[in-house]
Amino acid sequence: MQFTKATRKQAKLRLALTGPSGSGKTYSALLMASGIGGKIAVVDTERSSASLYSHLAEFDALDLDPPYTPERFIEAVRAAEKAGYSVLILDSITHEWSGIGGCLELVDDIARSKYKGNSWSAWNDITPRHRAFLDVLMQSPLHIIATMRSKTETAQVEENGRKRVAKLGMKSEQRDGTEYEFTVVLDLVHDGHYATASKDRTGLFSGDPKPITAETGKTIVAWLNSGEQLRPEPPKEESDPGKITPTAGAMDRVAPDRVDMITQYVDRLKDACTREDGIAAAELTGEIVDADEKVAVWKHLESSERSFIKKAIAAAGASRESAEAQA
Repeated sequence: MQFTKATRKQAKLRLALTGPSGSGKTYSALLMASGIGGKIAVVDTERSSASLYSHLAEFDALDLDPPYTPERFIEAVRAAEKAGYSVLILDSITHEWSGIGGCLELVDDIARSKYKGNSWSAWNDITPRHRAFLDVLMQSPLHIIATMRSKTETAQVEENGRKRVAKLGMKSEQRDGTEYEFTVVLDLVHDGHYATASKDRTGLFSGDPKPITAETGKTIVAWLNSGEQLRPEPPKEESDPGKITPTAGAMDRVAPDRVDMITQYVDRLKDACTREDGIAAAELTGEIVDADEKVAVWKHLESSERSFIKKAIAAAGASRESAEAQA
């Protein structure tokens, strides 16, 4: 091992645009791509909505229809790379998560057909496939602009002894933590398509909200090209979802606002194991939907506790199967 002086290297864009319907995600992505320059490709899951903006820039579109599996998105990215495009817009990657045939729907289908309704086990099948999709985006030689739908996130809070629903802001409709994969994440608002950076490693979007224009793309690509030239790397083997270890870096992918929740689940599961309450243990594991969170919880348990929980889950499945047979 050897440490070397840190220098910023030239890089390809990894940018996400988030916002509610009508906030201008497709419009802004095309303006930015036109400023970056080169051949532009758009993977359109929004019923050819990108074609409505063909006057903004010259681009080729691929209408991606359901099912929106991670593998279909990977195939589309590979096709754009092979065709020699410079900029790829994925509009939108929300469909890979919550669209027809996306990850959430796949988990339900696999849980029913393969694991007797156990979504815990089903997530262990889906997480590597979703991770492979993100890896392809991060490793692509193209500039990547991905759009994500967002919605208002709310929570019940207590104020002066009374409970009320509070708005916590906008939440992207993708897996928690996906935004950490990108160099820049811009949140768009309806009025004037102004953007506020929720993540910005470039330092170009600090301060007040800014409108997205073709000049925005030119500014970004100038920053990307101002780093030290990259040395050629040996070719990498293409990702194989079957070889990805879902436990690797699971805690790092857990959203920061969920870390305390992980600790709570660990404490509750340990308590259930101490009391030898198999029903509670099985129910608790079923409450944790996100696969990375499940792995993070699992790593904090002793081997004897894991063994007890596995037996509890199996017993719960057998009991449910017996009840269904009697019905």
